[in-house]
Formats: sequence, C-alpha cells, structure tokens
Amino acid sequence: MTTQDHTHASHGPEIDAHTGIATTGHEWDGIRELNTPLPRWWLGIFYATIVWSIGYWVVYPAWPLITGATKGVIGYASRIEIEKDMQDLKTLRASQAAGLGEASLEQIKADPNLFRIAMAQGKAAFGDNCVACHGVGGAGSKGFPNLNDDDWLWGGSLESIQQTLQHGVRATTDADTRVSMMPAFGKDGTLKRDEINAVANHVRELAGLPTEPKADLAKGRKLFADNCAACHGEAGKGNQELGAPNLTDAITLYGMDVASITETITNGRGGVMPAWGPRLDPTTIKSLTVYVHSLGGGQ
Repeated sequence: MTTQDHTHASHGPEIDAHTGIATTGHEWDGIRELNTPLPRWWLGIFYATIVWSIGYWVVYPAWPLITGATKGVIGYASRIEIEKDMQDLKTLRASQAAGLGEASLEQIKADPNLFRIAMAQGKAAFGDNCVACHGVGGAGSKGFPNLNDDDWLWGGSLESIQQTLQHGVRATTDADTRVSMMPAFGKDGTLKRDEINAVANHVRELAGLPTEPKADLAKGRKLFADNCAACHGEAGKGNQELGAPNLTDAITLYGMDVASITETITNGRGGVMPAWGPRLDPTTIKSLTVYVHSLGGGQ
C-alpha cells in the first residue's frame, strides 16, 4: 500500500473538490472515478423484478426441458386455451354449415342470416382459391373473366355459377366439366392470313369498333357465317350453352384489337378453370356461388 492509499484509508474517502462527491480511490491518467451508487428507488425496483421473476418461474411454465417444460404450480398453458377456442370455432362453423348445407341457393339468398354467413365464408374461400386468377375484387385480367360485369360465358345464374365452380371448365379431372373449344383456324389451315384478317375486322364491326380502312368486311361476314356462326350465332351474340362469348359487346378475355383477335382466330383459345368440387366441400361451393353471384354480375 502506498503512502497516499494509507492516508485515504486512515482519513476516509477522498472528496472530489469540483463535485463534492466521494471518489472510489481509483485514478487513471489523473482522472479519479466518482463513487455514485444507484438510487435506492432504482435498486428497489430491480430487486422487486428479481423476486417477481422467481415467482413467475414457480407459478407459470418457464423452464424448457428435453421432452417438455416445467408446468408451474397452476398448470397454465396457452395451448389449452387455443385448442378450446379452435374447438368452439369448429362447433360454430359446423352449426353454420349445417344451415347452409340444408338450404338451397335461393333460400340462402333470401335469408339475411344465411346470406351473411355465406358471404363471409365465400369471401374467405375466394381469397384462398380464386384471387390468383380473378383478382382480389374479381375484376379479372387478360385470359381470366371479370366477375363484376354481366357478361358470362356459361351463365351468371346461381345454378350456372355453382355448376362452373363444381365441375370447372375444360378440367381434365372432372368428367362433367364444361367443354368448348375455339378452333385454331389459322394453325389448322382452315383459313388463310387474309381471310383471318377479314374475319378479325368483321368481329370488330360486330362490336361497333373501327375497322381497318382496307379490310374486306363483306368477305369477313361470309367467312364468319360459314365458320363462326355455329357457336357465336349469326349476329355474334354468343351462346352460353356452348361457352361461346358474345362478340357484340366489346367485352373480351384476350383483347379486341386486330392483333389480339387475329391471334385468337389463328391459334384458338382454351383456358382452363379448375373443378373445385373435389377440393372444396359442398357448403363452401355454395358460399362461393353466392359470393360470386353478388359481386355485381350475377343474373
């Protein structure tokens, strides 16, 4: 011990001249460390949290073990509450499903309570299964129908929508799927390039859209009557029994410009709608039917 340390030990702690606070007696490069202990209130809270944590360890599950964890004296587990909540939800949904399952589509539409349940379940099912193609609001995109308008390939009644959902369109997994095919008139050699151009311009003429100045519309009308009217009708109004679109309303899946129509006539179209019957239960199909019908375009 140095003479200075002995002096400090004999006369008590050294007081810093600038702050009036005792020092610890330590000094580094001429800098002394003040002895400023933590406030009593802070220490009190700190010790209280230690006591609280020990009590929590004893009362609640806390320590992980190899095959489980300590259960605590009250045996509380949030998993038990979650399982109970899930079971209650299943019971509620089963009750709701029973009501929907027993009711017809028309009864669901007419009953405010059943309609509310069907809309909620249908919206959830639509979000899980349909938005990838038809969009969040059902507005569709190129190659995928807009479900908000009143233009339907296979019909927009409740029964027609249910049939489409249940069995799909051109779904290879369902024998009762809706089937139609737009022939590839150009690819198959049925029509030549100039003939396809004439038909494409006539299709625009049917929809009331401008045609190309040099288009042979008379030729297009004749070719349409010979090759297209069987499905689309002589006036181009379409046929929902065959899934043939109405060509007079300028609403189309693939575009109404000459290039898009030419592509359709040349190579055909054959989009696929999955058959949801094997994937979704009948009650969910009903709920989806009601929801899609209510989007704005239901007949």
